[in-house]
Amino acid sequence: MYKRDDAVSPVIGVILMVAITVILAAVIAAFVFGMAGNVQKTKNVAFTVERSSSVTTQIIVTCQGGKDIGDVSSVAVQIDGKDGRAGPTKVGSYTYNGPASDSSKSKVVITATFKDGSKQVIVDTNV
Repeated sequence: MYKRDDAVSPVIGVILMVAITVILAAVIAAFVFGMAGNVQKTKNVAFTVERSSSVTTQIIVTCQGGKDIGDVSSVAVQIDGKDGRAGPTKVGSYTYNGPASDSSKSKVVITATFKDGSKQVIVDTNV
């Protein structure tokens, strides 16, 4: 009589391969999901920017609102790289006289600061 132990080695090999795969998947998942906790959420606030049709150096910034408009603590409007203009923090239009260029397009960047201290560029456009 012969004792057959041929199947023991392949079964143990398969069990070890499955165990290694599960452990590897768990380590990778922990690493990936751990990194996702540091992602900052995007706030939902809408602004429009247009040049006045009557005075070409006037820029009209309109706050359209948005889900997170109540969380906005301040808005900075930058026209052609010049800082220092406070923007609207509630729904409505605000007109800026200059320093928009009279002949060419002006670059307008609107940055909102929220009550939690985060900042977000809301508009970056040429008008």
